Amino acid sequence: MRKKIVVISLTLLLGIMAFWAYYSNYELRLVPNKPHLRPGENTPAPKELKKEFELSGGSERDNRGFPQRKIEDLVSKFPDLFYRQGANDVKKVALTFDDGPDSVYTPQILDILRDNNVKGTFFLIGNRAKLFPEVVQRMVKEGHIVGNHSMTHPNIIKLNKTQTAKEIKECEDVLRSLTGYRTALFRSPYGSLNSEKVQEIAQLKVKIIAWNVDSLDWKSLTAEQVKDNILENVREGSVILQHASGSKEENLTGSVAALKDIIKVLKKEGYQFVTVSELLKIPHKK
Repeated sequence: MRKKIVVISLTLLLGIMAFWAYYSNYELRLVPNKPHLRPGENTPAPKELKKEFELSGGSERDNRGFPQRKIEDLVSKFPDLFYRQGANDVKKVALTFDDGPDSVYTPQILDILRDNNVKGTFFLIGNRAKLFPEVVQRMVKEGHIVGNHSMTHPNIIKLNKTQTAKEIKECEDVLRSLTGYRTALFRSPYGSLNSEKVQEIAQLKVKIIAWNVDSLDWKSLTAEQVKDNILENVREGSVILQHASGSKEENLTGSVAALKDIIKVLKKEGYQFVTVSELLKIPHKK
């Protein structure tokens, strides 16, 4: 009798959990929903535990989710300033990587790009570039281009005009000291922008780069999930978003593991990998 009660209780409990998971849109994944700072085999450098390494606006999880239609509206309203994809008549795509540099994921990504003779575009955070200058210099040496991703990674929408300009200008100064040029490319943290902010940023003489293929790797996805998100949505002229580092809540092991296969598949399908500057036919230097 007692066994029967236990079985019934467990069945009811599992049923309640399944009901909750379905109606709460809980995402069942092959990775923990709250992963550790880094996977066990990758130990963060002490610099990555400093306050300067933190994202001032918080994690991607806490900020993402702006409607896709807003991107489309900005593209239509500012066609010579706001970009999210290139021409759709040539089999070219651009790999872009946000939030770097760091000592764990960024070097692994650079290794994969080097081994596959692929050039990428890295949108870097000024504070992190100051912590890992040698990684930035490696990017330039190996033929990648660098873009501005703000000094501290705030939510730009929440800043006033003076604060916005300060974030972009300070990052630009840091990157110039490491790359030898002032970047003409800017990507807003979290993709968070509106028309007013675009007009403010336009005064700083940069082009704003968004994306049209999102790996969603900031969700700490598996390699298969990242590959599916990219390969099922890529098309001619795509700007692909991945991350070269993240917040303490993010585990990018799956994203790094997926990169080699993504390159292999798209090359086999006839795609050429180019930088954002080449794809959009805009300069990457001021």
